Amino acid sequence: MLEHLMDYEPDVGEYPQDFVPLEKAEPSAIVDAKSNTVDWLKTLGAVDSEQQVNELETQHARKAFASIVSAQPQDISHQALAEVKTPQAVRHLVGMLTAYDWEFVERAKELRGYTVAKILEECENPSANIRLKALSLLGKVTEVGLFTEKIEIKKAELSDAELDGRIKEKLNRFMGVVDVVTLETKNESTEHNNA
Repeated sequence: MLEHLMDYEPDVGEYPQDFVPLEKAEPSAIVDAKSNTVDWLKTLGAVDSEQQVNELETQHARKAFASIVSAQPQDISHQALAEVKTPQAVRHLVGMLTAYDWEFVERAKELRGYTVAKILEECENPSANIRLKALSLLGKVTEVGLFTEKIEIKKAELSDAELDGRIKEKLNRFMGVVDVVTLETKNESTEHNNA
C-alpha cells in the first residue's frame, strides 16, 4: 500500500529561516500546517477513506476547536491540537473553524484591546461612581492583576539537620515540647566501673 514511500528520500537540509518551533507557533498556523499535510498525503496517493469521523476523532476536533475559539493559553491549544491526528479529524476541525468564521478568532485580541481602552477613557469620567467602577474593572484586567491574589513560593535547600532544627523549634513554640537528654548518674557510672 505504501510501497512508493520506500524509495522516497526528501531533501533534508537546514531548517528554513522562517521555521517556527511548534511551541511558539500560533494555533492558526498549526491548523494550516495540519491541513497542508492532509493535502500533501493526498498527492502522495495515501488512501483516503471517506468515512465519517469516528466519535473519538470528533471529540478531539471539538476540543481543539473550543480551545482555539475561547482564546485559551497557547499551551492548552497546542495540547488540544496535538490530539487531532487523522486526516478526517483535521478536515472536521477545519470545517468547524471555517463555519465559525476564522476572522472572528483573529479579531478577539483587537476587541480586548478596544475594551481596555474604553475602560481607560471612563477612568476620567466626571462622575465618581463611573470612575470607581471603571477603575475596578481595570484592576481586574489580567495584565494589571491588581485584585488577584498572588502567591510566591520560594524553595530553599536545607540539610536534614536544618530541617530537624526547624521542626523542633516550631514544636517548642506551639506545644511546649522540649528535647529529652539522658544523663548517667554517678551511681550508675560507679556500678559500671566495678563490674
